[in-house]
Amino acid sequence: MINKIRLWQWLVPLLAIPVLASCDGTPVHNIDKTASATSGISAPASANKAATVGAAVDDATNKKISDNLSKNMQKAFKSSELNVQSIYTTPFRGIYEVVITGNQIIYTDENADYIMLGNLIDLKHHQNLTEQRMSDLSKIDFDQLPLDKAIKEVRGNGTRVMAVFSDPDCPFCKKLEEEIAQIDNLTVYTFLMPVPDLHPGAQKKAVQIWCQKERTTAWTEWMRHGKEPASVANCSNPVEDTMKLGNKFGFDGTPTMVFPNGKTISGLMRKNELEQELIKNQK
Repeated sequence: MINKIRLWQWLVPLLAIPVLASCDGTPVHNIDKTASATSGISAPASANKAATVGAAVDDATNKKISDNLSKNMQKAFKSSELNVQSIYTTPFRGIYEVVITGNQIIYTDENADYIMLGNLIDLKHHQNLTEQRMSDLSKIDFDQLPLDKAIKEVRGNGTRVMAVFSDPDCPFCKKLEEEIAQIDNLTVYTFLMPVPDLHPGAQKKAVQIWCQKERTTAWTEWMRHGKEPASVANCSNPVEDTMKLGNKFGFDGTPTMVFPNGKTISGLMRKNELEQELIKNQK
């Protein structure tokens, strides 16, 4: 599981909202999740009806908002580093969707004087626009995954496929492996993603597993049966690369599963649930 600094942690001192942390470091607010992030903002004027969530802004607007947001965040939170990945329009005149590090979505104005966190709800069509955008952003091109940097296990005829980003010392990852062990006709690509902040010995263990002559056996024996891998000399390995890859995708919890159609799911799934997802999310 990943424990990294996210935007809400910078803003907690400014919010009169009690915040709990789930086991993967994701915020859990004691508020209704369907509350709109646009409370108190006027509905879009007729001149702005063409604007929709997900339309990229022009270069000049992108630069203006990015610069203002970075400057104002630096002023408000001295040590914060904000990486703006992309900026899009919303149905509200003067309000923009900003995608930042980890595929997080915030809303702001051109001058970045205000930041809004939460869900943008289309009441007329009963749609959570933020949730839809998050789903789009989290999709992954499975064909672009560096499968040569993953541990490959083939069960049965291997016709169904999935990838898993996993930490060798994550208890939920081990429980997921127990569920995977009950599923047949499956090919699993495991990308090693240890989280040293939570599990100090995980990265070393990941390297040791990768460097085994039979790394797939070493992985399954450790994760499903608790059998320590034999001590071997370190070898050329992709562990740092796969850690960076998971962070690039914005994964904030392990295990995280990736399916061939691009869908991602984080957290433990039981056998029956996983079977259903495998059926639904092949290409």
